[in-house]
Amino acid sequence: MPRAWVYGDNVDTDVIIPARYLLTTDPVVLGKHVLEDLDPSFATSVAPGDVVVAGHNFGCGSSREHAPLALKGAGVGAVVAASFARIFFRNAINVGLPILTCVDAAEAIETGDEVALDPETGDLLDPTRDRRFCGERLPDFVTEIVESGGLVEWVKHRLELAR
Repeated sequence: MPRAWVYGDNVDTDVIIPARYLLTTDPVVLGKHVLEDLDPSFATSVAPGDVVVAGHNFGCGSSREHAPLALKGAGVGAVVAASFARIFFRNAINVGLPILTCVDAAEAIETGDEVALDPETGDLLDPTRDRRFCGERLPDFVTEIVESGGLVEWVKHRLELAR
């Protein structure tokens, strides 16, 4: 089961992926350096599907899509936060990174807790401590974009259906 990696408030895009790595948009390359200035062990220790849990204003700073790409490239399955910077929120949807706004989970989940996200309901389960949190469920069409792998893939699929 995925584990939680917990960080605080105002984790900005420069911390998520430092500017020195912005010469590429390759998610795998970016993923090797994700969060390295905040948590040097993260990129080498995160397991596929693990969940980043953070406080308020996650993804503040510059508007680069590299930040959610780096998280996705590292294998992060979702980001749960008390709140997101607006541009990060939109960029995460654009690249197909599942996100969930849930203040209660952000305040209660601890690093290492096992967690399971249900994007259909907006629930986050924490079986480690036998808790369930109800987050802000994304609208169906936004969930569809994320599940398609992002906006570009969603549009491609819609164009194929229109033929």
